[in-house]
Amino acid sequence: MSSYVGGSAPAMVRQIRDGYTLVNVVMLKRFSVAELDTLKLELEKKLRELRGEQVDVTDTPAIQLKNRRLSRLEGALRVIRTSRNNKVRGRA
Repeated sequence: MSSYVGGSAPAMVRQIRDGYTLVNVVMLKRFSVAELDTLKLELEKKLRELRGEQVDVTDTPAIQLKNRRLSRLEGALRVIRTSRNNKVRGRA
């Protein structure tokens, strides 16, 4: 059975991006290092895709939405990197 919320890493990344799932250290304790690596890879892919999105500079709500999504993904990536490094070092 998968540890991912939503069933798969890409589905979990979509939920994080849209604000339905908040990533924290406690939530990531059940993940293995390999699962964290997969989730990290999917987050990085989604970040690249989102950064490449063109938004009209006069469309303030669209700019805000894009920035909120970027912020959520970058924050989740930061927590996942920290959690992964702690697991590898044996601190988790």
